[in-house]
Amino acid sequence: MKSYLKQVIEDNKRREQEYATERQAEIDNPKTLDNRRDFLKKTALGGISLSALMGLSLSDTLAETTSNINRHSNPSDLKITDMRYCVTSVLGRTAIIRIDTNQGIYGLGEVRDGADPRYALMLKSRILGENPCNVERVFKIIKQFGGQGRQAGGVCAVEMALWDLCGKAYNVPAWQLLGGRYRDKVRLYADTPEGNNPKEQQERIKYRTEVQGYTWLKMDVSIRDIINIPGCLVNPEIMKQGSNAYQGGYMSYSNTKHPFTGIQITEKGLEELAKRVEAVRNMVGWEIPISTDHYGHIDMNNCIRLGKALEKYRLAWLEDMVPWQYWQQHKTITEALETPTLTGEDIYLLENFKDLIHNHAVDIVHPDLASSGGLLETKRIGDYAEEFGIAMAMHQAGTPVSFMANVHCAAATQNFLSLEHHSVDLPWWEDLVKTTWGGKMIEKGYANVPLTAPGLGIELNDEVVKQHLNKSDTSYFAPTTEWDEKRSWDRTWS
Repeated sequence: MKSYLKQVIEDNKRREQEYATERQAEIDNPKTLDNRRDFLKKTALGGISLSALMGLSLSDTLAETTSNINRHSNPSDLKITDMRYCVTSVLGRTAIIRIDTNQGIYGLGEVRDGADPRYALMLKSRILGENPCNVERVFKIIKQFGGQGRQAGGVCAVEMALWDLCGKAYNVPAWQLLGGRYRDKVRLYADTPEGNNPKEQQERIKYRTEVQGYTWLKMDVSIRDIINIPGCLVNPEIMKQGSNAYQGGYMSYSNTKHPFTGIQITEKGLEELAKRVEAVRNMVGWEIPISTDHYGHIDMNNCIRLGKALEKYRLAWLEDMVPWQYWQQHKTITEALETPTLTGEDIYLLENFKDLIHNHAVDIVHPDLASSGGLLETKRIGDYAEEFGIAMAMHQAGTPVSFMANVHCAAATQNFLSLEHHSVDLPWWEDLVKTTWGGKMIEKGYANVPLTAPGLGIELNDEVVKQHLNKSDTSYFAPTTEWDEKRSWDRTWS
């Protein structure tokens, strides 16, 4: 314990020295705006700095680090002083933000995979000087700047970081601030491994379930898998248009909404897709839930035909069969099938889930916390769905920062089913962070809920993160002074 506490003190001293040097460099920089320079000078005097702990005896330090509330953090006087970011290579491009305060504690958040970190940076001028413990107040200031899908990435990243900060300020886990927990472990679902042949796939599935311990899987059932088999699709030509029909520009197939492609699946195509599902079901067994996704852009009628062809395999759910905006079509599909239906990963805010919930258009809601509004808004979505007898699963494809935010929210929500873990096979993914409670994030297909660690319960492993930055932006929490000044009148009413 003594050596651990000494290390904590040394780490704190190093961080404060680095931060003080950065702050002074900003003050001395002739390009720094006068209001920013004044702000830096004033906040340098606010609160008790981490260096105040350096002269404490070992017994005093032990008392300091084991008290119920961080004595070096005065929550009522906590102020946001800065926001910085880095861009990791997780899922190609996923940004992490750090919100700093006048008392030396910080919070981590994540901008959803594939979203621009500027969605978060544009919010900096609107939150500087705010108390991060006023999470709902700050959220209401910035929520107007979020939108559906990845446009919500900035708002959600800030909200995550606020809960991390608030938990650290009061020395309690984020789930406690959400009202308490229903579980100590959060069930995860992972992709179903594929293989070059059935034997190889069987071995990989066995490893996923028996060694890694995952008890819920998800697989794609895509028309892309049958496009080259003659007689399986009507109008496959649209999928071949453009230089990259699946991921390409505005004219690509992937950017054409489902009802507008004119693609139909033939009886032969349905048989081929059913064979694929049957093969996986036989490999996995009947005890483990199998969810399905990524069917391709087919209309409502073909979704129903496909759903009926797969019903005998007792799938856990059919995901995003048509765009979430068409709740009436979701309702028609849901009423036509016995297999549960699900959507929600691109929906921002509870208000946009209400048509789906009120009308029982789906059997399960599926928010992505990095798009839905953050921890509190996602818990509200789950609680609201519960009132209508609808369960909640959670979509997640990001770094451990977003992952742990989801874990806290899932722990605090009663009707939760399972949380996606999209980076099971990325060997360095877990090493991006260190848990502050000393345990493992994931064990045998379940995420451990931090029972005592404050905030989200993680710190970045700086050296590992630096090794996995996106090549387009290798900066690492560099100053972002260009985002300090607010230049608009944001009120949405007169």
